[in-house]
Parts: sequence; C-alpha cells; structure tokens
Amino acid sequence: MPSHSPNSAHDDTHRVIKKYPNRRLYDTDTSTYITLAEVKKLVMEREPVRVLDAKTGDDLTRAILLQIILEEEAGGAPMFTEQALANMIRFYGNTMQSFLGPYLEKNVQTFVDLQSTMGEQAKGMTPEAWAQMLKLQSPAMQGMLGSYVEQSKNVFVQMQEQMQKQTAQLLGSFGLKP
Repeated sequence: MPSHSPNSAHDDTHRVIKKYPNRRLYDTDTSTYITLAEVKKLVMEREPVRVLDAKTGDDLTRAILLQIILEEEAGGAPMFTEQALANMIRFYGNTMQSFLGPYLEKNVQTFVDLQSTMGEQAKGMTPEAWAQMLKLQSPAMQGMLGSYVEQSKNVFVQMQEQMQKQTAQLLGSFGLKP
C-alpha cells in the first residue's frame, strides 16, 4: 500500500491542487489549471481541498482560503465589520489567541448545523409554506436558536475554566497561590 505524504500529488481524503510559482493552480484530479474562483466553488460544494506548493510541497491551503475570504470581503457585502476585524487582529499574540480559534470554530460549526437543519425542513416548500411553518414552529425555531446560544455559552465557560487553570499553573510556577 503506497504511503501518502503531505507532499504527494494524491491524497486519499483531499482534492490536491498544486500552486506554481507563476501563481497558477493545477487540479491534479482533472489535470487542468483552475482559477481561484473554481477553488472557491470546490469549497462551496464541500469538496475537501489541499493546496500544495508545486516546487516545495509546502501546504498553502490556509493562505489560499484566506485569499478567497479577502476577495469576498473586498468585493460585495462583507461579512466582517472593521471593528470585528480589528478585534481579531488584537487577539494575535494575546494569551487568549489559543482560545479564540476553537471558540469561533465551534460557534461557526453550530451555526452551520442549525442552517442545515433549517434547510432540510424547507426542502420543497414554497415561500408561503415556509413562512407559515415559521409561524407554527416558532417555539421549535426558538428552541434551535436557544440551543445554539446555550452551546456558545458552554464553549465560553469551558474557555474561561481553561484560562483559570492556566493562570493557576502559571502563578504556581512562581510559587504564588491564585
């Protein structure tokens, strides 16, 4: 059985895209050059992608995903306000940096799950039927949103507890009691 290193052209779980020095992206599955918009389309279709530097094999996936986000933010209706972006920047180098990523990731995943549940309920419905269902299912919708808020709160509480433990360990290392 061949081993698959991160530098290999084939990956059992991801569609591998090679990035060349001329900034071109090469899809190893289709053996064609693709655009950043096509990479975005793969992501939108939930196709797992891995972008590798064609020369070094370095993983460039995060950089490409950030580039897609940057283009989305620059062109149209941005998702993040300037204040939200400034606050995110302030977390870099802050002791809270290691907590913010998992917190945001869990909240976004919970929101995606909620959206998926609502989408499943809406399949095949006319806008009028959807509006009627929302009226009838208001308590259920409130329950789902309440669940989302509760999960967000729980993640925040876990993050707080983790910070308290780390603070106690840090103070303990200096011979101080918290």
